[in-house]
Amino acid sequence: MDTNTQSDTGAQGGLAALDAAVRRDLDIIRYPRKEWVPAMERDGQRVLDVAIIGAGQGGLATAFALKRNNITNVRIFDRASRGGEGPWVTFARMITLRTPKYVTGPDLGVPSLTPRSWYEAQYGAPAWEKLDKIPRGQWQAYLDWYRDILDLPVANDHDFQGVTWEGGLLRLTFARPDGTTHVHYARKLVLATGIEGCGAWNVPDFIRESLPRARYAHTSEAIDFAALKGRRIGVLGAGASAFDNAATALEEGVGSVTLCLRRKEIPSINPYRWMENTGFLAYYPALSDDLRWGFMRRIFELNQPPPQDTFWRCRKHASFSYRTGCPWTAVRMEGDEIVVESPTGEMRFDFVIVGTGFTTDLARRAETRSFAASVALWGDHYTAPAGSESAVLESYPYLGANYQFLPRSKDDPLAPMLANIHNFTFSATPSMGLSGASISGMRFGVERLAHGLGRDLYVADGQKHLESLLAYNVPELVSLDPPVA
Repeated sequence: MDTNTQSDTGAQGGLAALDAAVRRDLDIIRYPRKEWVPAMERDGQRVLDVAIIGAGQGGLATAFALKRNNITNVRIFDRASRGGEGPWVTFARMITLRTPKYVTGPDLGVPSLTPRSWYEAQYGAPAWEKLDKIPRGQWQAYLDWYRDILDLPVANDHDFQGVTWEGGLLRLTFARPDGTTHVHYARKLVLATGIEGCGAWNVPDFIRESLPRARYAHTSEAIDFAALKGRRIGVLGAGASAFDNAATALEEGVGSVTLCLRRKEIPSINPYRWMENTGFLAYYPALSDDLRWGFMRRIFELNQPPPQDTFWRCRKHASFSYRTGCPWTAVRMEGDEIVVESPTGEMRFDFVIVGTGFTTDLARRAETRSFAASVALWGDHYTAPAGSESAVLESYPYLGANYQFLPRSKDDPLAPMLANIHNFTFSATPSMGLSGASISGMRFGVERLAHGLGRDLYVADGQKHLESLLAYNVPELVSLDPPVA
């Protein structure tokens, strides 16, 4: 789609006007205008009030929400270099976002900050009206602009190594590309590390243990499709990312793609479209465990199907085929061929792409490994009725009202630490509904998180705020005589 309906000069002028509008809007609604969190120091450096891991959409929006609440001693850390944050220009291979174009979220209700305002400033209102869905590259460009216009404090090239609890503070360790290690202290930690933020991308053991590493890739990885030109590709998975990768491979000139899924039918119902209502997005966390379990079991059962346009991206290629009811049961190498065994017979490929999602396991991530054993999971808190069990849901963390981790045992010495670590990844979904890892739920999730962070900080410093009031002696009435005309 050609979105360049305005000249470069016109686009620059439109963005300059939008930038001015954003600054004016933020100035108009900026009340109160005072920072209020007392400063703390440790080892000669100021302690961060909130540290955010991840400079994708969830991390950026959280920092903006805190800034609007006058919590400004915040820093966002991301392991990627500038421009490589999040999935949109790295491993995402869809053409457009899956959400409707009118979705809002990072703007937090400020009209001039919406994706629509940004798009129209560059390409004009008619181009927006013609647009079906926002191209993923445009979404990343919007986030880049959002970060810059709001002057959000991002530290790139900081690979988070883990957290420990020291003297009532979170000690965060980061590795830099030059081999150095940096330490920062924080009162609050937000994990905004996306869909795999509480686990790892899943490659079945029988594939990982049987194939050379150069002969398979997960959909989340960089794939050199040009090197696969003319080759036979097998794709395992029924979700949208499996079809995205199949389509990309075909468009890059591979010889053929066979997509296999264990389901007897390709998923067709998208529960995300149902979830896009204010009731669910805003109030789901208030439901009982029984109801939340019921919602999530159904949502996870449906999965997210390939959008219609993604499916047609694949089907328009004569060299594309798919097999339903075709789980892979084993793989092996025979000479230079990959042999896949399935209930529908053997298949032979030159390369395979694995679209089997991710595993939720806090012990498999550096940022959560130090406290993983202490975290309460849904399986610790809830016993599903017979016939409604789900080992997958049981593996997700059971969170508190502010997205904070909860301890398995109240007597756990790490309980105070967990209360200050807030999980804003996809694994928050069973407890909190759609949030930072989903554009659809970002508006409600970010506001809920930011309110909880501010509340915790204020309550923790309640005595200091009382002392501030008791010491306050700035007179407002300074004269009893009327001013001279």
